[in-house]
Formats: sequence, structure tokens, C-alpha cells
Amino acid sequence: MANIRDLRHRITSVGNIQKITRAMEMVATTKLRRFQVSTVAAQPYTEEIDALVKGLSGAVALDPDAAGDAAPLFEKGPADAPLGVLFVGSDKGLCGAYNSNVGAALDQLIADTTGAVTLYVVGKKAMAYAERRGHKVAAYFEDFNLEKVEFSAVAEISNHLVSEFRQGALSGVTLVTTKFKSMVRYLPTVAPFLPIAPAQGEASSDAILEPGGPELLGRLVPRYLETMVFHALLESVTSEYASRRFAMKNATDAAGDMKKDITRLYNRARQAKITSEISEIVSGAEAL
Repeated sequence: MANIRDLRHRITSVGNIQKITRAMEMVATTKLRRFQVSTVAAQPYTEEIDALVKGLSGAVALDPDAAGDAAPLFEKGPADAPLGVLFVGSDKGLCGAYNSNVGAALDQLIADTTGAVTLYVVGKKAMAYAERRGHKVAAYFEDFNLEKVEFSAVAEISNHLVSEFRQGALSGVTLVTTKFKSMVRYLPTVAPFLPIAPAQGEASSDAILEPGGPELLGRLVPRYLETMVFHALLESVTSEYASRRFAMKNATDAAGDMKKDITRLYNRARQAKITSEISEIVSGAEAL
């Protein structure tokens, strides 16, 4: 049977770990609520601008000049160019299967892609995963702060991807992120980004654009692309904290169960020692 002193030390150690994981769970819950509010608030605008731009794809298909400078963003890039992938993970660990799940989605995308794939990475854990897998990384946005998802910083990432696509360096761009569904549900997502895909079903081909198409789409499309990246990153960060909260809750519960088990062993060992001491006293008294 384990030593009583060792068991006492183990109870103390597990209790300290439980306090830490509980504190981390509370912090993750607080940040999750903050990011969740931002994600939910941005959802209607993102859906509306997505439907608007994709709805106008029919008019662009019939008259590419209507899109002006944005017309190339509706057309596929060179067939021999690699597929660009914006791969988003976390900067920190202790968030359960969040990074491994989005990494698995990336691996599946690469396996299903016939041509070459090059990555544009956000998040230290995502970069570490790409290096372990030996994937080609064209850019690592190391300075991007996932804790503070600002539209201006996201716009730089979007503009970088658009610039690479315009120059013919990429055949297309895909986002590999995590979509936030609820506090306990967040799914790795592979979503096309460039070229801009038409809406599902019948697209609007007879749209009347005021002001003119080139002026309208020239302003609308860049903002649309920036918004899509912004919302994808916002959902990823929200999912990260949801996963971290869930992981820390499980760790806290596991520490509590372990503490109970060790305490039970400690009580048994202590009772056995007391019984042994009583037996020795009784035996000594009888000997006298």
C-alpha cells in the first residue's frame, strides 16, 4: 500500500492542478462570451454581403466588363499554379482537439487536390503543424494577433491573398478554418475563397447596377473578401476558446475524480496504520 505521506502530497498536487484548470476554464469562458458576441453580431452583415456579391456573379459572367478591375477575381487562376490555402490554427495550446481537427481537414484537402498546394498560415500551432507535415508555406502571418482580431489587420491578409491570385501565382484560394456553431459544437471548415463562386441556384443575370458596375463592384468586392476572411478568423478564435473551455472543464473534472480516488486510498492506508498500531498496543498489553 502507498505511503501515507506520498498520498498526502499527491492529494495536494492534484488539488493545485485542479485550481489552475478551474481558473483557466473561467478565463476561457469569459473570453468565449466576448468573441461569441462579436461573431453573432457580424453574422448578418457577412451573410448579406456574401449573398449580394454571389448574386451579382451572373451579371459578371454575361458581361465581365461590368466588374471592372474586380473581373479577374471571378475567373479561375492558371491551371498549373498551386492552390493557395489560408490555414488558421491557434497561438496557444491546451485547447483540446481544436488544432488537430483543423489540421486533419487540411490534410484531407491536400490529399483530394491533384495539383500543388501552398499554405498561408495564421497561428503558431498551425505553423508548427505545417512544418511537422512538411507542407510548403508561402507566408506565415506571425505578427497577426489572434487575441485581437482587428479588421484592418485582417484586411492585410485578405489583400495579400488577392494580390497573389491577381498575379497568377495561385489557381485559387481556399480557407481552412473552424466554424463556430455553439458552445459545444465547432467544426473544421474548408471553404472556397477565390475565384468568387456564383450563388447556388439561379444567379441574377439582369441586375441593374447603380452607380455603374465597375464602380460599384470595384468597391464592393474588396470589402466582401476582407469581410469573409475577418468572419472566418473571428469564428476560428471563438471556436478555439470554446474548445479550451471544454478541455479545461474536462481536466478540472478529471482532477476532482483523481483527488477522490487518492483520498480514498489515503483513508484506507491511514485506517490500516491505525488498526496496526492498535493491534500492536493490544499485543503488548497482553504480553505484560
